[in-house]
Formats: sequence, C-alpha cells, structure tokens
Amino acid sequence: MSEPFWKTKALAEMTRAEWESLCDGCGRCCLNKLEDEDTGEFLYTRAACKLLDLKTCQCTDYPNRAKRVPDCVTLTPKNVGSLGWLPATCAYRLLDEGKKLPWWHPLVSGRKETVSEAGISVEGQVYPETGITVDELWLHIWKLPRAKRRGY
Repeated sequence: MSEPFWKTKALAEMTRAEWESLCDGCGRCCLNKLEDEDTGEFLYTRAACKLLDLKTCQCTDYPNRAKRVPDCVTLTPKNVGSLGWLPATCAYRLLDEGKKLPWWHPLVSGRKETVSEAGISVEGQVYPETGITVDELWLHIWKLPRAKRRGY
C-alpha cells in the first residue's frame, strides 16, 4: 500500500485537487486577526469574514473571494511559510513545517466531522464582522481552542 500524497509530495508538487483537499474547513483562517506590534504575535478575533458561512465554515463565494474581500490572501506553496497568521493547526502550515497532519484532519480520519468533534472548527463560536470597525476588533480577541484528544 502506498503512502498518502501529503506524506510523499512537497506542497509545490501537489495537484490542484490535492492542494484543495488539505483545507480541513475549520474556518480559522477566515477570522479577523490583529498583530501585536511589540511581540509580532497574531491575535484571532471572533469576527469572521463576511463571506464565511458560519454553519458550514465554508466560503460562500470561494472563486471570487479575493475580488470581494481585498485583504483575502490566496494560499500558495510559495507564500504559506511566510504567513505567520496561519493557525498552528492549519494543514498547509503543518506540512510546510515538516509536521504530520493531526488525527482529526479529514484526510487522516476519513470524516470531515472530526474537525468539529475535536473542537477545531469555528462553527457556532464566531459571528460576522458586519458592523465592527477595525478600531473595535481588539474587543473581539479570542484564544483559539486546542484540539480535544482522540476519543473526545
């Protein structure tokens, strides 16, 4: 039996379908973030991008997201390593850093529900950014939960 593609291929070697399948659908990267000027640490907020479907944690206009949300960043094999705001749980980040995918990732578990079961999904924990100004974002800072252990 051969090894799964994410264990044998570099990010830049993956097909479009393989690349897209790395996204676990947690929605964490779609949260507004602030950078601490003193430490460089990125602080996540509960304020989600206007295009994030808060029930499915999927982008409601994925093909046009960069046009509709000017500060939306399209991930590529070239920029993943330089995006310090990617969540520590992000498959793109993990693989770029030479780490393994966690037990709850759909490619490992075989089920997309494990992202929610492990507490990684932002489903039911965030709200739309509508009406929140940039100056008010600090009022919405949120510490991302850690994954629950296997067996939840």
